[in-house]
Amino acid sequence: MTKLSVNINKIATLRNARGGNVPDLLRVATDIQRFGAHGITVHPRPDERHIRYQDARDLRSVVTTEYNIEGNPQHNFIDLVLECQPEQVTLVPDAIGAITSSAGWDTVKHRDYLKEVIAVFKRHGIRTSIFVDPEVAMVEGAVATGTDRIELYTEAFAHQFSLGNEKGIEPYRMAAEKAVELGLGINAGHDLSLDNIQFFKQNIPGLLEVSIGHALISEALYFGLDNVVNMYLQKLK
Repeated sequence: MTKLSVNINKIATLRNARGGNVPDLLRVATDIQRFGAHGITVHPRPDERHIRYQDARDLRSVVTTEYNIEGNPQHNFIDLVLECQPEQVTLVPDAIGAITSSAGWDTVKHRDYLKEVIAVFKRHGIRTSIFVDPEVAMVEGAVATGTDRIELYTEAFAHQFSLGNEKGIEPYRMAAEKAVELGLGINAGHDLSLDNIQFFKQNIPGLLEVSIGHALISEALYFGLDNVVNMYLQKLK
């Protein structure tokens, strides 16, 4: 079964809109795990507009499944990850002020930088994953960085699928096949939803984990958080 890690950034966004502690981020993370999710993902950004660095620290005590921290590996982020000791760190090339992630790493151009950063995390026993576009060349480049896994950036697939174009899965299938061949683990995330997750899962060999936030939290407004988590789990079998 492909594992489900729930990104709770949007819970923090809602909390921050009014100040205070409603909704309680730690309680939501605890409940999501109780509902059956296999992990919790957070993506703190430098301006802390949703997940704050202190949230990442506080969550360490309540995440009993898999803790995944995503972000651009600048000095403050590296220090935070080493302090929190998550099970996984996912490296994302976010620009300062970006609304959301918009591209994967150029693993050829940034090979030496990624190799250096990944080595730091691996020395501390933290599994590493790097965000990549669905290109065979970028998958091949990822191997040279020493990463354990890649996370396929799925926005293009989700857009094409919403237009009825199922052939949009092909670059992802090819990238996944190359990753399996090269011994890389495969994660995926960005704009995956109840509408497209089952098709994606069925067509991607070796898919270990998906990280889903915006869609899942939005869908929970209609169906409830417990129901939505379990709807994803059914589709990921």
